[in-house]
Amino acid sequence: GIGVKSFNKFLDEQGVPHIARKPTEVFQINVGLYCNQACSHCHVESSPRRKKEQMNHETAKRCIELIKSSPSVKTVDITGGAPELNEEFRFLAKEARALGKEVIDRCNLTVLSEPGQEDLAEFLAENKIHVI
Repeated sequence: GIGVKSFNKFLDEQGVPHIARKPTEVFQINVGLYCNQACSHCHVESSPRRKKEQMNHETAKRCIELIKSSPSVKTVDITGGAPELNEEFRFLAKEARALGKEVIDRCNLTVLSEPGQEDLAEFLAENKIHVI
């Protein structure tokens, strides 16, 4: 070994109880970095120039498979750039709702006025998506 104690041994020496992992309740999906805005405060530097960095359908399907096999997941939190601009957003939202999950959309609201998003507000309402 390299002479480094295990984390649990270190906790024992400090008289601190071991940390136990709790079941996953929130499955957060970052669908990409494409956004209709380029905000200086954005921690991932999303912008209209980052259109290529987006989740594809294969990955979106895999996320749904993981959610299906994770009964402890109660909430699906969709984020990333402007998530609604990703082609997989509506698929992910509908599939997660069909599984009985709460779905959160981290929306910048200006996306509602983007071309092609004219029915977005209706989609969000019909599918009971929580907008934050």
